[in-house]
Amino acid sequence: MSKRAAFFDRDGVINLDRGYVHTPDEFIWIDGVKDAARRLHEAGYLLFIVTNQSGIARGMFPEETFLELDRLVRAEFAASGAPIERTYYCPHHPEAKVARYRTVCNCRKPAPGMILEAIREYGLDPRQCVMFGDSARDLDSALSAGVAARFLLGKDGKEIPAPCGSSTGTARNLKEGVAAFLDNPAS
Repeated sequence: MSKRAAFFDRDGVINLDRGYVHTPDEFIWIDGVKDAARRLHEAGYLLFIVTNQSGIARGMFPEETFLELDRLVRAEFAASGAPIERTYYCPHHPEAKVARYRTVCNCRKPAPGMILEAIREYGLDPRQCVMFGDSARDLDSALSAGVAARFLLGKDGKEIPAPCGSSTGTARNLKEGVAAFLDNPAS
């Protein structure tokens, strides 16, 4: 049996996007996120975070600081019955201040590298996967990786966005997006 998965962008989908969030104090959960993720997990979806983190490349915070926050976020998801299999992150930027992260890579969304890596590593069927993001680049990445369902969510869960060319659905936030997806998986 092929595996299915749900991919989440982080900033603006899971937490309020306050610009380069990298400490627990800055990380503010969007209402309903953990419950929505648990619904997907209970429906048989593996859960992944795929996130651009150019603050690392820009020298705003070290990679280890990001990883520490990620461990806390994943622990909260797990405690809520929604374990995150893995967080894929891109620390690169083509104009990075930190030389070792200055590159044009295949992982920085809208490139599909992070999602393709998850598909390979976990044996996922992209036709049975869904991406939830708050920007066209999130969904473009998923489309390029062959992910069938792609929901564009409102920034910080505040309003329903206008559809973009790569979206198969829109919703105000992750809670509403997951409900729409699970109630109509052909979305």
